[in-house]
Amino acid sequence: MRAAVYYGNHRLEIEDVPEPSPGDGQVKVRVSRNGICGTDLHEYYDGPIFASPDPHPLTGQAMPVVLGHEFSGVVTAVGSGVTDVSEGDHVVIEPVYRCGECRPCKSGHYNLCNVVGFHGLMADGGMAEYTVVPRNQVHKLPHGVTLELGALVEPMSVAYHAARLGEVGEGSSALIFGAGPIGIGLWFALLGMGLTEIDVVEPSETRRKSIEALGARTLDPNAQDVPALIADRTNGNGVDAAFDAAGVTPAVESALQCVGEHRPLISVAIYDKPLPTPLINLVLRERRIQGTICYTSEDYRAVIDLMARGHYNATGWVDTVPLSGVIEQGFEELRAGRKMKLLVDPAA
Repeated sequence: MRAAVYYGNHRLEIEDVPEPSPGDGQVKVRVSRNGICGTDLHEYYDGPIFASPDPHPLTGQAMPVVLGHEFSGVVTAVGSGVTDVSEGDHVVIEPVYRCGECRPCKSGHYNLCNVVGFHGLMADGGMAEYTVVPRNQVHKLPHGVTLELGALVEPMSVAYHAARLGEVGEGSSALIFGAGPIGIGLWFALLGMGLTEIDVVEPSETRRKSIEALGARTLDPNAQDVPALIADRTNGNGVDAAFDAAGVTPAVESALQCVGEHRPLISVAIYDKPLPTPLINLVLRERRIQGTICYTSEDYRAVIDLMARGHYNATGWVDTVPLSGVIEQGFEELRAGRKMKLLVDPAA
């Protein structure tokens, strides 16, 4: 079968590799679509970062590794001991390996496992025609949710988990900095939680138009003084939560000026370089910066349920590329900012 095999910095090869078979407690999936994540871009252009030449303690695998952790597909076989997943089921994968023994795992926060691993970084992933995963990573898709939309469950769950950490609900107000895929996911998640007062702060006209087409309200930080506008709109109280999906200093500084007292800035970005922390903005109003990573099965179930109710819309911001063009049509287009979100079709 064909797969995108990662060997290290700027080394990703489309190769013929052996087709895997499921072992005990495992499920074999024919991959339909695999999303290209910002993490994949960082691995290719700046890595290795998460992928390692040393075997991972949970998977036993080291580089080279097949990339891909955002994917959907169809079950083609199951290993012994798997009784609740069947051949033909449409599924999405929650790609987190966890030990089940450390304190985070035992408290239900296995996304913070002390030896956490990820399918597609520490085990052969979904940029391939087939892959094999543990049963506990498999979520069935209900009828009416397409495999193409299902491939977005993973990044939308990243956003949903972050939105939950904002501790907001019906009647709350929020600011999202950045209108990339995670920013879009945050907007959908907050809408699903009952918020109506949401602004998306984005300097790129292309990205503003993409999210506006979905129905979002946007602010251009190059044309507007966002903290002053929010202060005026809220009588100086600020918003109930801000979310940084931009990962740049101006966004963090602006966000911290916009959140109200005792309220959080949720950081859901990858930072290429250290950011200065304006502690005075935290101290004087008892604001806080809250980190977030990944998701749990609770977030997956919530996103899949919203998808089943028609809440998510991929029109205008999601495109598909063939596996053979994953670098030129995929990585390079995303890095240049010419595309918003790309799914890889392993069969093309």
